[in-house]
Amino acid sequence: MKSIFDEISYQCSRNVTKAYSTSFSSAVKMLSPRIRQDIYNIYGFVRFADEIVDTFHDYDKERLFTCFENDLDNALKDGISLNPVLNAFQYTANKYNISEELISSFMESMKMDLYKKDYKSVTEYNEYIYGSADVVGLMCLKVFTGNDTTKYDELKEPAMRLGSAFQKINFLRDLKDDTEGLDRNYFPALNLQEMDDVIKRQIVEEIEADLNEGFKGIIKLPTEAKFGVYTAYVYYKKLLKKLKRTPSVKIKSTRIRVPDYQKIGLLAKCYLDYRFNII
Repeated sequence: MKSIFDEISYQCSRNVTKAYSTSFSSAVKMLSPRIRQDIYNIYGFVRFADEIVDTFHDYDKERLFTCFENDLDNALKDGISLNPVLNAFQYTANKYNISEELISSFMESMKMDLYKKDYKSVTEYNEYIYGSADVVGLMCLKVFTGNDTTKYDELKEPAMRLGSAFQKINFLRDLKDDTEGLDRNYFPALNLQEMDDVIKRQIVEEIEADLNEGFKGIIKLPTEAKFGVYTAYVYYKKLLKKLKRTPSVKIKSTRIRVPDYQKIGLLAKCYLDYRFNII
């Protein structure tokens, strides 16, 4: 029965999310059960694409990515895929009319990671962030708003700004690994040696502006999505606060993280904020 295969596919996407990101997985659990699986399905897809370009160093990554891209196209067209993660994603993409433009923009940014190492201009930087982060936020927004195009259009810009903020925080947190491990630099006109507290402050201020705009959309989200997205927002805001307080020399040499005990405290705070209508 295809329903059994579909359920296996959904389980696979859930397992991918839990294995690769405990923080994101915790936030997804705060969403309404009605939409939770669809967010797992989106995350599983974007995670696998990202893994190909970031970690499969002993293989022909370009060939693997081309195969994945072809399988994606066929999954969206056929409404099924023997790749469980793509089978789960095509279900959500077709259910919520996630546009080809969003999906192809994401894939183009991932493809850039196969060959591009340095983003020297703001235009290149913004193009990469749009495809790698903004459109992922928009895919999730399609789920959050159902097929309500008016609500989607109203929240589109804040969703993009929130996606940008999350991605830029990841860039700052992973600065050492991206630069030394992958030989990549996403921030324009910056390398690991040039990073100082002045440059770091400029980056943090840019992220704070994105977070502030993104929050304006969170408070307007449907009830079934608001708590989960707010939880992710609070976590990333806490991580940015730690990065802001960390000297640039330490950011260049280690990966800053939020300890598990603090994550539990943040979750409790989010619940109280939500329960007492603070958001």
